[in-house]
Amino acid sequence: MFIQTEATPNPEVLKFLPGREVLPEGSRDFRDLDEAQVSPLAAELFDIEGVTRVFFGADFVTVGKDPDHDWPLLKAPILAAIMDHFTSGRPLFVESAAEAGGHDEAVYEGETAQVVAEIKDLLDTRIRPAVAQDGGDILFNRFDADTGVVWLHMRGACSGCPSSSATLKAGVENMLKHYVPEVTRVEQTL
Repeated sequence: MFIQTEATPNPEVLKFLPGREVLPEGSRDFRDLDEAQVSPLAAELFDIEGVTRVFFGADFVTVGKDPDHDWPLLKAPILAAIMDHFTSGRPLFVESAAEAGGHDEAVYEGETAQVVAEIKDLLDTRIRPAVAQDGGDILFNRFDADTGVVWLHMRGACSGCPSSSATLKAGVENMLKHYVPEVTRVEQTL
């Protein structure tokens, strides 16, 4: 098995491509060892000193590290953990924990429901595929119809990335405002 690695715009996050499907749909973000207990792979990655975050995408795993650890020392044990997991045939999740993370499913009524549907469609077709190239994901959190503010949740390499606010404002906000006139601003939810 050959696992490729790619740098991301976030210097504290590296993207690992095992050459096979990781998650059939959606994405999963693990911020600590407690959250990672539902996934043997995520838990094993958190056991490596210096690993601070794990994210599963369709065909990649991104791993975040703390600034006090260097990639040359972390890369080998991370590669070994990913390779061991996929060659063992073990499941990615323990039973009943495989739910993929997706957009918030709050119910909107009338015209607001149409606006939210347009926002989610743009995110899914234009924005999320581009962000996945950098090892991350952007999910819809909520829309305030009174102010026109869209709240988005940035995950994976995008979470905490130095360029994420520029991406959010210059790219995502401009696109949403162009195609959905009801949108006035985009904000990041933590």
